[in-house]
Amino acid sequence: MTAAPFPTNLAPVKRVSLLRRFMRKPAGVIALVVMVLIVLSAVLAPWLAPFDPNLVNFKITNAGPGNGHLLGGDSAGRDILSRLLYGGQLTLFGALITCVSAVLIGVPAGVCSGYFGGVTDRICTWISDGLQSIPGLIMLMVVAAGTGQSFPVLMVVLGLFMAPGYFRITRGRAMAVRKEPYIDAARVSGVTNPRILRTHMARAVYPPIVVQSALTAGIAIGMQAGLQFLGIGSAQTPSWGQMMANGMQVIQNYPLILLWPSIALGLTIAALAFIGTTLADLISVRVERPTRRMRLKARQLLVTPPATADLPNRVASGEHAHRVEDCALRIDNLRVGYPAPDGVKEVVRGVSLDAAPGEVLGIVGESGSGKTQTMFSVLDLLPAGGTAVADGIYVGGKEVGKLSTTARAALLGRSIGYVPQEPMTNLDPSYTIEHQLVEPLRHVQGMAKEDARKRAREVLVRVGIKDPERVLKSYPHQISGGMAQRVLIAGAVSGRPSLLVADEPTTALDVTVQAEVLELLRELQQEYGMALVIVTHNFGVVADICDRVVVMKDGRIVESGPVERIFRQPENPYTAELIAASLDDAEGRHELDRAWAGAPAAHVGGEEDAR
Repeated sequence: MTAAPFPTNLAPVKRVSLLRRFMRKPAGVIALVVMVLIVLSAVLAPWLAPFDPNLVNFKITNAGPGNGHLLGGDSAGRDILSRLLYGGQLTLFGALITCVSAVLIGVPAGVCSGYFGGVTDRICTWISDGLQSIPGLIMLMVVAAGTGQSFPVLMVVLGLFMAPGYFRITRGRAMAVRKEPYIDAARVSGVTNPRILRTHMARAVYPPIVVQSALTAGIAIGMQAGLQFLGIGSAQTPSWGQMMANGMQVIQNYPLILLWPSIALGLTIAALAFIGTTLADLISVRVERPTRRMRLKARQLLVTPPATADLPNRVASGEHAHRVEDCALRIDNLRVGYPAPDGVKEVVRGVSLDAAPGEVLGIVGESGSGKTQTMFSVLDLLPAGGTAVADGIYVGGKEVGKLSTTARAALLGRSIGYVPQEPMTNLDPSYTIEHQLVEPLRHVQGMAKEDARKRAREVLVRVGIKDPERVLKSYPHQISGGMAQRVLIAGAVSGRPSLLVADEPTTALDVTVQAEVLELLRELQQEYGMALVIVTHNFGVVADICDRVVVMKDGRIVESGPVERIFRQPENPYTAELIAASLDDAEGRHELDRAWAGAPAAHVGGEEDAR
């Protein structure tokens, strides 16, 4: 059967800008609109204010709204609206000074501390801890008394006390980034430390700085209002804190005088808080998280007509090698796509394959060919937003494609075992190997703790670990990569599944360990009678262990069949290129050819060379 044509008029998936993603968050948009209005009202105060903010008119003393005064007058006979607009200038200007001071002090210190470490890190950390231990408000009052209540100086000092927040964030980020290979590559290539700090490190730490600045501005406004409320500042310069202090003096008789500056202050701090939290959700995300409507649209576009009518033709033509009831795994017409604002990016396009019990099936292809996405659809491990649609997904002859996530998860550890790539990143560093092997046996298989531990020890011995007691008590960082891969294999087969999926099981291992792991997988597959599906980009692995192979390119199967036939007479040029890329100029090429002809000694040599 040929899969239904996928829509060709879809626009390519584009990276959505931060602003566009921000504008799709209602809370963030409302907060941004409020903040923009507050800033504009402060900037345009000389044109918007109906009166001079310091003009005294005793007729409106403690007056309510009316008579040309929209918000009334304060206890000194000044127009509240005019003072509110002009007060926004001082409030926002103070917040700007605080944020700039905190960034200029905290960010460079944090980046240098995290990047250089050692003495630099210890000194900067001590200073940061010391600043945090000082009561900021009391120190600001001391500085105010010593500087004649200079507002800019007070805001700079407040920025100094806010700098530890930036320091901690940037230090933690810099410590993580400095270990990245591209930093080492830049250093080895002769790039100086100052340039690395300006380019690589600064680019890595800017997202949390944006979020922190929004939150810091809100805190600064609150602290500033508190100082003004206590009487710090000039009475001739309107400010929201000073207006609140004036309102508190007459709150029992004229509460509206306190209400207006309180609303302005509350709206400003709340808007900054919502902007900060919205940015925190978006700033580190490189791709847009699909909405429910986009996911439904993706599913509708991926759905194809039922394919059961011409199923015998597909089986007869060799598209499937086994009947449904004879398959440990069978996939019929699988399509996988990811929604985007302008359409769907399809990564798997009408894939159909199967594997019989006791058979080793290799799925091979270059990176991005869709091989891992195909098996993730079976395991229900597609990343967020991924949508899989198939005519049928069968495990052990039973349809599982339409099962709920919970029901399909129940198959994992029982009917399906999974060996992921990158063994060291797939073991939890917080727990011992024993805990990570025993807990699944207890909760999935329902075994008692002692029986589960005994079973864990048995499978460790079976996968070739000679000192299982030591390994059980070890943490992942205390064992080698090859041993960690054996631990993952032990965990995958401990429940005796009928289907074992191994996703690039030898990628992170050296050649010798690769050969051992492949031999181990083959032995376990034969011992337990499992179907083994190996996802790989290496035809050497296919030659070493597989019975049949499926070759994928651009989300489609371009060729499939017995390994011997594929190696002898590849029908698709892409398959021939993959074989040549894996085996060209290898010493064992001729031995591999003789192996297929049936020479036992050559077969062994060919396998070793193919590894």
